[in-house]
Amino acid sequence: MCGRYTFFSPRESVTRLFDTPVPVSIEARYNIAPTQFVPVIRLDAQGGRKLVMLHWGLVPSWAREKAIGNRMINARAETLAEKPSFKRAFSHRRCLVLASGFYEWRKEDGARRPYFISRKDSDPIAMAGLWESWRHETEPLESCTIITTEANDFMQALHHRMPAILAPEECGRWLDSENVGIVEAADLLRPLQADSLQAWPVSTRVNNPRNEGARLLDPVA
Repeated sequence: MCGRYTFFSPRESVTRLFDTPVPVSIEARYNIAPTQFVPVIRLDAQGGRKLVMLHWGLVPSWAREKAIGNRMINARAETLAEKPSFKRAFSHRRCLVLASGFYEWRKEDGARRPYFISRKDSDPIAMAGLWESWRHETEPLESCTIITTEANDFMQALHHRMPAILAPEECGRWLDSENVGIVEAADLLRPLQADSLQAWPVSTRVNNPRNEGARLLDPVA
């Protein structure tokens, strides 16, 4: 799964790789947690890419209450077309959730040790996602979920799942739900090449979502 991640990549890198300007107002984040608003790329009405801030935890349009999103921070790639919560968004509302890396916890000596995982080349990553629009009375809420897939050989040592990370050249097809159907889109949801990732243990301070700052990435023994 993916339950905590970061986004601190230079705006120039995001624009270069994903052809989307990043507003100056987007701050570096080192401990992004569910229910927070997160930077997401989706297509606008004219078919252009646009960065927006969406609530992390997908709330389907038919939901009676917002709290259902707390259980929908991730969606399994293998069952997107079957689950009522995700199948319409999979067909019509696909997005990219931007990250610089993500955290995973492994049990060591009876305790859960957090690890930070990122690309070896430090490039930003685009995690495949879905988005929805939900309205309660007159207050709309746009929300998203991160799609996960089976872990690659590198991630197996930490967890059996990982985010579905798209290569920059795959992002256009993923976003284009008008011309790219769910069968072709599903083919993009595969584990990232194992030798492109790196990981190291970090402080358990990351366990508390109130803790922030670059020091959370410092390696620990």
